[in-house]
Order: sequence, then structure tokens, then C-alpha cells
Amino acid sequence: MSSKYKVYDSEIPVFVTSTVIGWIDVFTREQYKEIVCKSLLYCINNKGLQLHAWVIMSNHIHLIISAKAGFRIGDIIRDFKKYTSKEIIAAINNNQHESRRNWILNMMEFSGANNNSNEHYQFWQQEYHPITLDTEEKLKDRFHYLHNNPVNAGIVLAPEHYKYSSATDYFEEKAGILPLIKLVL
Repeated sequence: MSSKYKVYDSEIPVFVTSTVIGWIDVFTREQYKEIVCKSLLYCINNKGLQLHAWVIMSNHIHLIISAKAGFRIGDIIRDFKKYTSKEIIAAINNNQHESRRNWILNMMEFSGANNNSNEHYQFWQQEYHPITLDTEEKLKDRFHYLHNNPVNAGIVLAPEHYKYSSATDYFEEKAGILPLIKLVL
């Protein structure tokens, strides 16, 4: 991995993206987005995650995060991705109403078979390309990019109208569905 994509100080906010293999639109289902939210909450409460901003799109998530002293972002992301992979794959497998179940599982099984790091299925692409937000300009740029993602995708007209995002916390100044350590911009 290039040094460009390493986290050297986990206490400085970083922008990370995690993408579903093959850009499969898994997160069009509320049930799967809720698994991501519950896992983020667990990481906040138990793994030292400090969540500053977030959004779940149809096939990827963006986060601005840091870690409490003594914790490492790489460890948090590894555990988050491992847990959510297993839980979402199980949910897909058990969802009798999932019209694309066989196709999704076949895609994930194919990806898993071609990656020595997996036992059977692969849900997330391996990389998450952390970008250290060590200047005000970088922080503002990624913050606005993250929150405007659902607007640019044509899902909502304003960032704060999207449920699975921290935009409500910032633009309406009321609590969203996940606790944040808000950024001062």
C-alpha cells in the first residue's frame, strides 16, 4: 500500500470510502443500511471510533472519522468491514423478498474466491483509501462532498433531507440517527 493511503495519526480526522464489490446497489434496502448504522454505533461505543460526518449511498459509504487515543483507524475499519460483511450477507441470504439475492451472492462468492483474504464471500472492496484532513480546505471540501453526494445522485433536493447522513446534524442542528463529534468549520 502506498504511503499516500496510510493513517499516521488516528486522532486527526480522515475521509474514508468503503465500496461494495462490483458497485452493487445493496444499500437500496433499508435493512442493510441499518446494519451499517448499528455497526458504526457499536464502533463508537466500544472501538474508539469518533464519527464526525457520514453518508450511506446505494453502493458505498463515506465517513469522516478519527479515533480516540489508544485506538487505530485501520483496526476500527477492519473490524467494521468484517462484521458488516457477515451480517449483510446473512441478511441478504435470509431475505425472502430480495429479488436479486442469487445474483448478489454469486457476485460476492466470485469475488471471495478470487481473494485469498476471504473464506467464502467478499462484500466490501478491500481498500478504503484514507485521506488525512489536515488542512481546513481539505476538511471543508470533503465535508461538503460527502453531504452533497445524495443531492448530486438525484436522491434528494437538499443534503439535510437524506436520512442516512449526518447532514441533519449540521444543517438543521438537530440530532440525526448516529451520535457525532461535530466538526467546527
